[in-house]
Amino acid sequence: MRYFLELSYNGTNYHGWQNQPNAITVQEVIEKALSTLLNTKTSIVGAGRTDAGVHAKQMYAHFESDKELPGNLVYKLNSFLPKTIAIQNLFEVKNDAHARFDALSRTYLYRIATKKNVFNYNDAYFFNQDLDLVKMNKASSMLFNYTDFQCFSKTNTDVKTFNCTIMKAEWNKVEDEIHFTVKADRFLRNMVRAIVGTMVNIGVGKIAVNDLESIIESKNRSEAGFSVPAHGLYLTHIEYPEDIKLK
Repeated sequence: MRYFLELSYNGTNYHGWQNQPNAITVQEVIEKALSTLLNTKTSIVGAGRTDAGVHAKQMYAHFESDKELPGNLVYKLNSFLPKTIAIQNLFEVKNDAHARFDALSRTYLYRIATKKNVFNYNDAYFFNQDLDLVKMNKASSMLFNYTDFQCFSKTNTDVKTFNCTIMKAEWNKVEDEIHFTVKADRFLRNMVRAIVGTMVNIGVGKIAVNDLESIIESKNRSEAGFSVPAHGLYLTHIEYPEDIKLK
């Protein structure tokens, strides 16, 4: 039987989602907890691979089990896991359901703090220069005209295609913060942080709005803006087909 876990995590102390040698990751911590509670080695497959320091308000992962799960497994997992990882839900899915490949879209939020705040320095990127949101939103709307975003991808990354379909990209002022929300069918490594850095450069006047077209068409990472820090980035929502869940 295959199951989906819905979870959230604070990525500050983790070297990203995916297992890797000599570094603590979110996937590793959850797999150890599941394996202990189910008394058998259990691997999970996540919906994506967030980088070191990136957070997730909603993440999904699937795993398989040959036996029926205890009804209180969510409670036990949350008792077993550190305070930085929380399981929100667990449900059975079709045997061929895949947390990564069946996702229809993913939504990210990037938070920029415009005022020094002692309570959110780990949660948002503090940037104390004035940003022109009109220009940044105009530039963001231009992203809908393209699908190849190699210029925003980490170099030397192993992917078959740099094509992504962006469905939403907008900036909003929220109290003393500026939020960027972006939704797409898939994202490249470092893509959101590179887009945000480029938009920030547009917002302060280092890059003209119309220059974004040539940046994207160059397919060259060095032409785009800087990569903003990871701690302001949140995976907030993942969408799946309605029929993936067993009734």
